[in-house]
Amino acid sequence: MKKHIKLISVICLTLFTNYAIAGNPDRSGQAGASELLINPFAKSAGWAGSNVGSARGLEGQYLNVAGLAFTNKTEIGLVRTNWLQGSGVFISSFGIAQRISETSVLGIGVMSMNFGDIPITTVDQPDAKGEIGRFAPSYMNMSFSYAKAFSNAIYGGINFKIITESIPDAAAQGLAIDAGIQYVTGDDEQIKFGISLKNIGSRMKFSGDGLSFRGFVPGAPEQMTVQQRSEQFELPSLLNIGGSYDFNLVKDIHRLTLAGTFTSNSFTKDQFIIGLEYGLKKYLMVRGGYAYESGISKTTERTSALTGPCAGFSVQVPLKKESASVIGIDYAYRLSNPFAGCHSIGIRVDL
Repeated sequence: MKKHIKLISVICLTLFTNYAIAGNPDRSGQAGASELLINPFAKSAGWAGSNVGSARGLEGQYLNVAGLAFTNKTEIGLVRTNWLQGSGVFISSFGIAQRISETSVLGIGVMSMNFGDIPITTVDQPDAKGEIGRFAPSYMNMSFSYAKAFSNAIYGGINFKIITESIPDAAAQGLAIDAGIQYVTGDDEQIKFGISLKNIGSRMKFSGDGLSFRGFVPGAPEQMTVQQRSEQFELPSLLNIGGSYDFNLVKDIHRLTLAGTFTSNSFTKDQFIIGLEYGLKKYLMVRGGYAYESGISKTTERTSALTGPCAGFSVQVPLKKESASVIGIDYAYRLSNPFAGCHSIGIRVDL
């Protein structure tokens, strides 16, 4: 036990030291694979991802993989997100978590972005509206997770991600790792802390026929195929530090949870996130949150389409009488400007 606490202290100190100077807005635009910053889970998105310290089950695969260790037996989730309504972008996510021992859990997740069919244009036909053909970009992330309970208070996990971005004639692939820890304390385990490090991995680079063209090379009488070089780009790494406190207004009936998270981004502005959730037994949860970053309230300074406020709810019912197995529906709404916000709805089965 003492060894685990000592190890976690060293990890926390190292992470904080490495990321204390992060959040440099001057580096904005220098990282790619920004889809890794999108929370695909409706449950945690409803309070802006403020529950890094208290994320539980499958949703921990995005926020803090240590939360995966709280899976009862088997959890299956499916989420559909209308991202920035009006943009035509949709996100489909699927995940499954399975307990393999008394202390260990494995998880698999897939997130796919659909941009619709885009008309092909050329230099000679810049206004073509589908006469030449259409193409469909594909963004997909696959996650393979492992989480473990080291004691009744300390939990940890690691997540391996395969990242793919492609169009028919060019593609980029990359690998990333997430890691997280959670600490639970209090007489009723009402105090929770969490730290997660996300999107640490290899640089990505596009390659394919789309980066080549036919042209004349000086000194050569005939056209040749010229291959252009693509610059590498980094992943949007970040560090989350969060905590939460459960106010048991009426034990096992009415609960109010206050949560907060600080996000240190390596390539964008840092964020301060706060969230509140009300729970009626295990049947109904209503939540809201706000993600603040510098300049978010000013149109001329804001660098994100999301404006901060989020809200959502969950409704779940037991599959059997006096059973821990439940089926639930989660919904979240994130305000944005421009576009008409982001709607996420998911169904979750916890066996």
